[in-house]
Amino acid sequence: MAAALAVFVHHADLSAQDSSYDVFNPISKYLATGDAEKLSAWFSDNLEVTIFANSNDSSRNQAKQIMKSFFRSYTPRSFEITHRAGRSNKKYALGTLNAGGEMFVVTIFVNYTDTDYKIQHLKIERMN
Repeated sequence: MAAALAVFVHHADLSAQDSSYDVFNPISKYLATGDAEKLSAWFSDNLEVTIFANSNDSSRNQAKQIMKSFFRSYTPRSFEITHRAGRSNKKYALGTLNAGGEMFVVTIFVNYTDTDYKIQHLKIERMN
């Protein structure tokens, strides 16, 4: 009985540890600093990038170029996650990006693939 309980507690600890990892922490940092190069490391091989209702199905490299262009036009000052949700293998976050003197709502969808979370869709809209 004690051994079974120990295995259960150990498993619960592992589950808690896994669920406490926040994939959005590094992604947030790169959005806040406008680092398209490091941000692109989190991109899926193919992803959707939507900026101002302009949606593109892109390769990782194309998405990196889109984000570089966006950051050139709108230099980020800060980024803050305002909402997180999802299940273990699919998550999304909403955040506020202060860039180029404007405020934007950013939506980030990630999926767990093979060994890590990857961005499947990154959406940036002007805040109304």
